[in-house]
Amino acid sequence: MHAWPASEVPALPGQGRDLRIHDTATGGLVTLDPGPVARIYVCGITPYDATHMGHAATYNAFDLVQRVWLDTKRQVHYVQNVTDVDDPLLERAERDGVDWTALAEKETALFREDMTALRMLPPQHYIGAVEAIPGIVPLVERLRDAGAAYELEGDIYFSVESDPHFGQVSHLDAAAMRLLSAERGGDPDRPGKKNPLDPMLWMAAREGEPSWDGATLGRGRPGWHIECVAIALDHLGMGFDVQGGGSDLVFPHHEMGASHAQVLTGEFPMAKAYVHAGMVALDGEKMSKSKGNLVFVSRLRRDGVDPAAIRLTLLAHHYRSDWEWTDQVLRDAVARLGRWRAAVSRPDGPSAEVLVEEIREALANDLDSPAALAAVDRWVERQRADGGTDTGAPGVVSRAVDALLGVAL
Repeated sequence: MHAWPASEVPALPGQGRDLRIHDTATGGLVTLDPGPVARIYVCGITPYDATHMGHAATYNAFDLVQRVWLDTKRQVHYVQNVTDVDDPLLERAERDGVDWTALAEKETALFREDMTALRMLPPQHYIGAVEAIPGIVPLVERLRDAGAAYELEGDIYFSVESDPHFGQVSHLDAAAMRLLSAERGGDPDRPGKKNPLDPMLWMAAREGEPSWDGATLGRGRPGWHIECVAIALDHLGMGFDVQGGGSDLVFPHHEMGASHAQVLTGEFPMAKAYVHAGMVALDGEKMSKSKGNLVFVSRLRRDGVDPAAIRLTLLAHHYRSDWEWTDQVLRDAVARLGRWRAAVSRPDGPSAEVLVEEIREALANDLDSPAALAAVDRWVERQRADGGTDTGAPGVVSRAVDALLGVAL
């Protein structure tokens, strides 16, 4: 599977700062020191509908992580998956009377278009669950053969009790875990499981559903969590720098994935930091495909909204905050974009050196994009009020906003 094209990231004078970011597993800020190559895995879409603003907010957060790392002169090894076979996808395809593979291909292509328009930097490896199955099967066999997984009516389950570190990503109690498992794709009430929280690793073939050769597992398809584990271990190895996604992935997805990897390798932790973006709401409820309360990136683009304004709307909210999409927040972003573009089109302005450092400092401090936007606003206001004599400043501002915030002026 191929990703989308990369937009050029302008080079800036000087060098950025190391990133301090909130780690869900420790509950506080950690300073990341990745070495010359930073490694990040971000969980991708299940392609049964178009990219909504909640998706865009998540991928914007981890695009900022990459940009901060690139500004420190590091290389970035970024991996993202596509869950291109899963129950919601199959259910949507059946509802609409379309082939599930065609639906997945169509929505994945639209996602690529949205990411390109929003100037999100692409992953080096963009891997679908289906293409990862040959690597998933042996991992499930290893877990089973090691006694960390068991069979139930042909399905293979992971035993959470096989990982002594289970629970150290989310720090939830058993009751909260059971509730979230039921809400987010688990089956805690299935009779015969050793522990209600045990997640499925391999689903035996069901009539009328797609299945693949599972070697000694029999025909079937992979569970959700082992998909990401197989892809991450294959392309990044253990102990990579950031495991990223929305806050709704903390449990069960990231908790279970960490346990799978830790039992498979005997190493801890799977990732040095677990980083999660907040949820975006509409009309008082979290945007979700199941509720249908969605604002689609593609629909905004068709309506003539500049993708740079969409991106500024996202950047106006701290990545960890839960916030609500309204027409007003978009209008504010459109107005801000207009002010910024007018400012960088002028022949001169105040020196931009301090501004570049302010943006760097804001982003290094847990991706504080609202503070970065406020710094640019202050430069624009100084230019409007006092002018300036630095003929190179508008160009520096334009390049800094592009390189660090992903907004093309």
